[in-house]
Amino acid sequence: MNHTLIILCCCLSLQILQAQNQTSLAERLGYPANAKLLVIHADDLAVAHSENEASTQALERGIVTSASVMVPCPWFPEIARYAKTHPGHDLGLHLTLTSEWLPYRWGPVCSRSEVPGLVDSMGYFYPDCASMSAHATPAEVKRELKAQIERARAMGLEPTHFDSHMRCLFYQSPAFFEVYLQLGREYHVPVMVGGEFLTHASDAYRKLITPQDIVVDRTITATPRDYEGGMAAFYTSVFKNLQPGVNVLVMHTAFENDEMTGITAGFPGKWDAAWRQDDYNFFTSEACKKLLQEQGIQLIGWKTVGKLLRP
Repeated sequence: MNHTLIILCCCLSLQILQAQNQTSLAERLGYPANAKLLVIHADDLAVAHSENEASTQALERGIVTSASVMVPCPWFPEIARYAKTHPGHDLGLHLTLTSEWLPYRWGPVCSRSEVPGLVDSMGYFYPDCASMSAHATPAEVKRELKAQIERARAMGLEPTHFDSHMRCLFYQSPAFFEVYLQLGREYHVPVMVGGEFLTHASDAYRKLITPQDIVVDRTITATPRDYEGGMAAFYTSVFKNLQPGVNVLVMHTAFENDEMTGITAGFPGKWDAAWRQDDYNFFTSEACKKLLQEQGIQLIGWKTVGKLLRP
């Protein structure tokens, strides 16, 4: 799907959501209906020291406004310690059920005996969502994700939101999507759901959304085809075509060093080390700041959105 078509689909989803609720999400947050609001969101913290270092630098420079953390990954203790000493940052959880980089792997927070359907013969998460879905039950998914949330909280990271690694909680089963929504309600934080997803989802997904749930107007992320055209060109186009409402731009910031190159070896052009370095370069650049100002885009984070759910 090209970028123009994505924008058209997103506009349609916004119209559908506004028809259901005449007060837009932007207005509920205290902004004008025509405000261009943007969460610039970094994924995959804890997957590597490189990812942590680049992402925290990007957060501290003020352009990246939120990030999400993978609790099962080896570098989680580092980012949990950072979160505890930097409570002002906007950190959520990248709820994780897969381990896609080969041969770099991780497994569940729960004991493997508690979630046998989530692990392969070696005890690691499956590398893709389809394999996970073919073996796991919704009960196992919920058990593991609650364990991830509770570990984060025990280590001093109070999540501002939840989102789904590789979107495994979206496309595999409405039952998994329901678990995702239930966790957001239980912990009183927003879960990342975009209007464009609900526009194309079946009724089985749409009927699970209640007034308790927050749906942002659109989520945007680059594809491998976009990467071929250059990340600066893609993000510049996104900024210039951004529509009013609450938008979430998802990307990945890391340094192209030996650690990250080794982790992503064998996946050229698919969210690899070079791509993540390009994301870091763009979102810490003066050109990025200038574009935001020129386009009248206001940066917000998940803490702002989450105010609507606090008990």
